[in-house]
Amino acid sequence: MEDFRTLCQHRRSIRTYTDQPVEREKIDYILQCALMAPSGKRLNPWEFVVVTDEAVLRRFADCKTYGSQMFNTAMAGIVVALDSSLTDTWQADGAIAAEHILLAAEEQGLGACWCHIYGRAESEAMVRELTGIPANYNVLCVISLGYKNEERKNYDLQKLLYNKIHNETF
Repeated sequence: MEDFRTLCQHRRSIRTYTDQPVEREKIDYILQCALMAPSGKRLNPWEFVVVTDEAVLRRFADCKTYGSQMFNTAMAGIVVALDSSLTDTWQADGAIAAEHILLAAEEQGLGACWCHIYGRAESEAMVRELTGIPANYNVLCVISLGYKNEERKNYDLQKLLYNKIHNETF
């Protein structure tokens, strides 16, 4: 297994996928990683809906004007929904779980991309309708998954924004 920094360096948002199905074992591995994500007071406010139905995935592509077209070729998707009544840290908890999904997908040799849904009423309504998510849950994002059909350059360690790092004081 590669080291964590190398995994982060390689993980990029992938928006086009081959037509090779994603094995259920890989999806299960990714979900196990998501379930181990930290959450405030260990309240685990997240729920994950796995979608492999091609018709539903293609409908996800229409949930936003921009930023959801990767579902035109995705072979799987994971909806991250959260019960905001459990904790005021639900958005952070969901984002951490989503990042676990993105990194685990890369580790499994898959491409993935975050599609932001929360705060976009029409998008959230469409995802909720397609997946049966109850009204008391907020849909944070849908993550597309599939085998990569594009190559993206790794992050160049020399070009990282090191000026964003401060020591002791801002």
